[in-house]
Amino acid sequence: MTFVRDTWLIFARQMQLLLRNPVWVLVGVFQPVMYLLLFAPLLKPALQVQTDAEAYRIFVPGLLVLLAIFGGLFQGFGLIAELRAGVIERSRVTPVSRIALLLGRSLRDMVSLIAQAVIITLLALVFDLRVFIGDLLLAFLMLALISLMTSAVSYGVALLVKSEDALAPLMNTVAQPVLLLSGILLPLTFAPGWLQGIADWNPFSWAVNGTRALFVGDLGDPAVWQGLLIMAVLAVAAIVWAARLFARSVR
Repeated sequence: MTFVRDTWLIFARQMQLLLRNPVWVLVGVFQPVMYLLLFAPLLKPALQVQTDAEAYRIFVPGLLVLLAIFGGLFQGFGLIAELRAGVIERSRVTPVSRIALLLGRSLRDMVSLIAQAVIITLLALVFDLRVFIGDLLLAFLMLALISLMTSAVSYGVALLVKSEDALAPLMNTVAQPVLLLSGILLPLTFAPGWLQGIADWNPFSWAVNGTRALFVGDLGDPAVWQGLLIMAVLAVAAIVWAARLFARSVR
C-alpha cells in the first residue's frame, strides 16, 4: 500500500506540473497532426485502396505508435533538468519509494500520450475513420504500454549519460531504424522479403500490426495479443531496469 500511495503522490505532483503548462501536450501532437493533414491524403493512391477510410485505418495506428515511441524516448530531458536542479538529490531525504519516483513520472507520460492519441483519433474521424470503441480502448492499451516502456528507457539512459548533448543523438540513433523497421508510415507488406525478415525482430512492428488489426476490427488477429504481450514484457523489463538506476541515483 505504501508503494501505491507513493506512486500516486509522485504521479499527482507530476500531473499538476503538466496541467500548469498544458501547451506541451499540444506541442507534442503538432507534428503528428501535420502528418495526418498533409501526408495521409497521399496514401489512397499509394496503397491502392478504394476509400480514404481504408487508408486512414492503415495510417492512423502507425501514427499513434510513432507518437508513443517518440513521446516516450525524449522524456529523459526533463529528468536531466531535475538532476541539474538538485530535485533528484533532495529525494534522498524523503521516505518515498525509489521505484515510485520513476513509475509516477512514467504514468504521467502515459496519460499525456493517451490525451494526444485521443486528439489524433478525433481529428481522423473527420476523414471518415471509424473504429469500434472496444477495439480503440485495446489500441490505447497498446500505446500505454509502449509509452511506459519508452519513457522508462529514456529515464534510465538519462540517469546514465546525465547530459542533453549525449541523450539527443543517442535517442535519435536508436529511434530512426526502429521506426523505419516497424512499418509505421507504410505497411511492411510492401517491403522486400529481406526487409520483412529484419522487421520481424523489431518488437514495435508487432505493436503496429496489432494496432492496425484493432482499427480494422479484427480482434481475433494473433498480432493483437502478440503485440500486447511483447509490449507488456518489455514495459516491465524497462521499468525494473530504470527503477534500479533510479534507486542507485537517490541513495
